[in-house]
Amino acid sequence: MSAPPASPPEQPVTERPVSTATVPPRRHRRWIGWVVIVLLVIGAALLLMRISASMSVPFRGGGDPEGTGDHGMLALTEILRDQGVEVEVVRSRADAVAAIEDDTTLAMTDPYALSDEAVQDLLEPANRVVLLSASTRMLELLELGETTSASTSAAVTASCDLPELAGVGEIHPGRLFIPADGIIGCYPDADGNAALLVDDSPGTYRAMIDGTRLFGNSYLAEDGNAALGLALLGQTGHVVWYVPSFADGDIEQQAEPSLGDLTPDWVTPAIVMLILAGIAAALWRGRRFGPLVAETLPVTVRASETMHGRARLTAKAADAGHAAEAIRDGSVRRLARRLSLHERANAGEVADAVADRLRIPRTAVQELLAGALPASDDDLIDHARRLSDLESAVDDAVRAERGTR
Repeated sequence: MSAPPASPPEQPVTERPVSTATVPPRRHRRWIGWVVIVLLVIGAALLLMRISASMSVPFRGGGDPEGTGDHGMLALTEILRDQGVEVEVVRSRADAVAAIEDDTTLAMTDPYALSDEAVQDLLEPANRVVLLSASTRMLELLELGETTSASTSAAVTASCDLPELAGVGEIHPGRLFIPADGIIGCYPDADGNAALLVDDSPGTYRAMIDGTRLFGNSYLAEDGNAALGLALLGQTGHVVWYVPSFADGDIEQQAEPSLGDLTPDWVTPAIVMLILAGIAAALWRGRRFGPLVAETLPVTVRASETMHGRARLTAKAADAGHAAEAIRDGSVRRLARRLSLHERANAGEVADAVADRLRIPRTAVQELLAGALPASDDDLIDHARRLSDLESAVDDAVRAERGTR
């Protein structure tokens, strides 16, 4: 078998100019970011409007006769109305005083925002007053008794001579009190502390009970809580339920200085100027650049350097299959060119043409040009030798055919 033909002289390979430009986006795409920003601003504005609208709804907290929460007393209010009692909810002491009549029960929780004088003015026209929360100040002001830290988890009964409590069953009281002299103490524990204090003097009825736990919406159905609420508030046909608040208070409170009060006058204008300067700088330096320009990179790489570099990478990776594929691909392209096949002829077509030209079985040529790749270095050397022999045989056959013409 003759020696393989000499390789053609190496030619310098010049890489194509590499473009650093990208396809410029369409003009309408430039506005997508601004559209997204506008939508976010609109969404944030709608969210703030919804939050401000929800904050404008008056809060109905614990002890409120219109409160629907666990500690609100709307359920007790509706029960009273079902029993024919007129319940009038007022939120200012002026309206409360104006609504009180001879046959009126004044109900309220601790008037924390009223001074002692304002509380006296509020209670003076009412013959019957029921306080539905514990307050040390109200205990002293009405001379009903004292507070105590004692508590009980056991159910207690009225154990007093008030006729309206005769049909009320057991309750689990909240806070307990020590009755003052002459004050009726109902629902007592073993030590004499009472859950309900009543001053039933002639022409005056003053009662106090910690009703936040007994008369809340979530607890009204327990034990005799509902019956006790009716017994205290349903003795008259008219109930004026006063709801205290800071807006209706007469106690002046000294507001703590805000951050604006503590800072110098020049701070706010300086902050505004810095914000405006930042916006101006963003508009000045944040403008869009023009399209990228393609540049020709004058880099020339010799074919031998590329070949040797790829060979070193393949040898370092110990990838015999990849090396064999590169060798076989070169052999297929050279065989196709020598057999006058088109440039895109695949390995199967080249194998068929080689088998016809050399008069050898197609299976052997197909296995060599399109079969499995070698997996070891020894197989790679043998595979390369067989490809070289096949190319030499085809060259000899092509020369012999040309010599006979």
